[in-house]
Amino acid sequence: MEKVVFINRCAKVVKGGRRFSFSALSVVGDGKGKIGIGYGKANEVPEAIRKSTAHANKQMVPVQIKGDTIPHEVIGEYDGGRVLLRPATTGTGLIAGGGVRAVLEAAGVKNVLTKSLGSKNHIAVVNATFEGLRKLRISEAYKNALKSEGGEAA
Repeated sequence: MEKVVFINRCAKVVKGGRRFSFSALSVVGDGKGKIGIGYGKANEVPEAIRKSTAHANKQMVPVQIKGDTIPHEVIGEYDGGRVLLRPATTGTGLIAGGGVRAVLEAAGVKNVLTKSLGSKNHIAVVNATFEGLRKLRISEAYKNALKSEGGEAA
């Protein structure tokens, strides 16, 4: 699952006018607890997106999710971005916006409550969500119950 979160246009003023370049922020995930975040820059949008998704694929890491939610409440922090992630019961849905939603969808989380507390910068918010998910830990009792049922611990 690939999602482009944000595309930024940057202008450099040269003798003949303005020269534009683009940067893309993307999130890649398998929907089962593995996610990666990538950032790419190029002179054309498609090339920037290709670079960012390639970077995200290289950065893929597993995160621990419990069923279709997260095991416990956590606050992720990165630069000025702070994101609160709180587990929710089945049927609540994904209460998140923008970059936070993209990261959680890619990870396969379906029921969670979120609140962005710090910066509104896309890169900071996405990375704060990613750091929050990396902090998550599942109890040994839950892992053992999954193994006895024949399932896999994420």
